[in-house]
Amino acid sequence: MKNLFVKIAAAGLLMLAPAIAEAAEGYSTANVNMRAGPSTRYPAVAVIPAGSSVEIRGCLSDVNWCDVEFYGGRGWVSGQYVQALYQQRRVYVGPQYYRPLGIPMIRFSVDNYWDRYYRNRDFYRERDRWSRGPDYYYRDRDNRDRDRDNRDRDRNWRERDRDRDGRDRDRDRDGRDRDRDWRDDNQRSDRQRDDLQRGDRQGDDRRGDDRRPDRRDFDCRPGDPSCDE
Repeated sequence: MKNLFVKIAAAGLLMLAPAIAEAAEGYSTANVNMRAGPSTRYPAVAVIPAGSSVEIRGCLSDVNWCDVEFYGGRGWVSGQYVQALYQQRRVYVGPQYYRPLGIPMIRFSVDNYWDRYYRNRDFYRERDRWSRGPDYYYRDRDNRDRDRDNRDRDRNWRERDRDRDGRDRDRDRDGRDRDRDWRDDNQRSDRQRDDLQRGDRQGDDRRGDDRRPDRRDFDCRPGDPSCDE
C-alpha cells in the first residue's frame, strides 16, 4: 500500500514538472528596456530590440510584468511590449493568457532576484533601499538630494556672508585710511601755517634790527648841521 502511494506521488510530480519548468516564447514589439524589477522605476539592465525573441519565465498576477530571459540575461519587461503565439496568432501577454501559454504566476523579491542575477551591478550596493520598493527608493533619494541642496545653499549663504563681512572690513579700513589721511593733511596744514607765522615773526625781528637809528639817538655836537635845534 505504501509503495502504491509513492508511485502515485511520483507520477503526479512527473506530470507537474513540465508545466513548472515550461516557459513561453515571446517577441518584443518595440525597443524596450529590460529592467531589474517590475516597474519603469527600476534600473535598466539591457535593451531588447524590436522583434527579438525572449523566453517568458513567469509573470506577476497583480500587474502585467513578466520575468524574461534574453541572451542569457534576466530581467523584467511590461507585458504590453511582449507578444506570444496563441492559437496560431500573436497576442500581447496578459493574465488571461498565462495559463493557456503555460506561463507560471510568480512573485518578485529584490533580495532573492538581485542576489541571483545582479551581484556584479553597481545598483546592487543599494539593494537594501530598493528592497523597500522603487517609490521608497526615489523618495529617499529625493530627500537626500534636497538635503544636499540645502547644505549647498547654506554653504553659499555662509560664503556670501563672509564676502560681505570682508567688504565691510575693507570699507571700514578705507574709511580709517581716509580719516588718517585727512588728519595728516590737517596736521601738515597746521605745521605749514605755524612755519609761515614763525617766519613772519622772524622777518619782523630782522627788519626791526635793520631800522636806521633815530637821529635823536645820536648826540649832537654844537655846530653839526644835521642836528635839529
